[in-house]
Amino acid sequence: MYLTKEEEKILDGEAGYAAQKSMQILAALGDIFGADRLIPISSVQIAGVSYHNLGEAGLEYLSALSRDGRVKVPTFLNPAGMDMQDWKKLGISEEFAEKQKAVVDAFAAMGINTTCTCTPYLIGIKPKFGEHVAWAESSAVTFCNSVIGARTNREGGPSALASALIGKTPNYGLHISENRKPDLLVKVDADLRTLPDWGALGNAIGTRAKNKIVIIEGVKKPPWDYLKTFSASIVTYGAKPLYHIKGITPEAGSFEDPGDTLTITDTEMKEAYEYLNDADNTVDFVSLGCPHASIDEIREVAHLLEGERVADGVELWVACARPIKEEAERLGYASTIERAGGKLAADTCMVVAPVKGRFKSVATTSAKACYYSRGHNNMKTHIGTIEQCVRAALTGKWEN
Repeated sequence: MYLTKEEEKILDGEAGYAAQKSMQILAALGDIFGADRLIPISSVQIAGVSYHNLGEAGLEYLSALSRDGRVKVPTFLNPAGMDMQDWKKLGISEEFAEKQKAVVDAFAAMGINTTCTCTPYLIGIKPKFGEHVAWAESSAVTFCNSVIGARTNREGGPSALASALIGKTPNYGLHISENRKPDLLVKVDADLRTLPDWGALGNAIGTRAKNKIVIIEGVKKPPWDYLKTFSASIVTYGAKPLYHIKGITPEAGSFEDPGDTLTITDTEMKEAYEYLNDADNTVDFVSLGCPHASIDEIREVAHLLEGERVADGVELWVACARPIKEEAERLGYASTIERAGGKLAADTCMVVAPVKGRFKSVATTSAKACYYSRGHNNMKTHIGTIEQCVRAALTGKWEN
């Protein structure tokens, strides 16, 4: 990979330790993936923020970089392992909280915006069409590539941070137009009505379109919240972090249909729901906001909880970005949820929080949450609408 004279000086250590380590990472990635050069980026999203995932070695690495590392472009964080302000309400230990605060402090010392969210586009962090960025969290990457039409590979935590400290990323993969062409035409002949329908669709397509870019036809334009959950689901279950939907996503009209075709009918949708829903109907954890909830979703939760009370032995979390939580507080939605016994959790989510062993069965609107609840936390899973999930919080039972 070609490096400019300035980039070579950084690689040689003339700009300090953090910049040198970062350039080493980017140069290695560029060589591995055949990049021709580094390209400027406009923003970075860093994953690997939870101390639950980083551990002590990760914290030590961040602390070392923070001594002289400063980001060159606007940079923000994926969810942390706890609500950075109200962690006690979520049952987080003081020992974990101390370590998590040290992680976020190290990021802050590098000039990083410590708003922790997987839905930056809901709080005003939205790149322009065609702009190059370096984002890391899978649902955010997929939404960014597909719905916004900006360009990013799915970065790891270290490579995203390296890009932030240099202000550039290797030019390969989904940064290149040729690599954004669809491999598979998906014809949807199924009735899509609800938010979890789009999560189930992501499961149905992702499991059949392993490592492919799909172009989809046969669906009507859904709300952003539906595309948010679809973006999370399709990449979680195996497709590449880019899809096109005819008449909806901005690049869909730029390509001819590929030769390979997949059809999704109500039969495949039924199979997806059967896979995502376990037989046991007991629920002790209801987790909404994967990806982070919008203010519209929080409004619906508050409306459904008005005058109600979460059942004994059931925990209800609604995860969101802190600016969204603050808006929900101003509008009175947060107090309604809290009076009912629910918890509005900013900065975090059940995927990265240390909840393993605390709960046995989760109800959620998210196919991605089902995947991680099973694989990481050994929970039984149930997927449905916000109304179904709130009902489960009130009764401790899952009703189809």
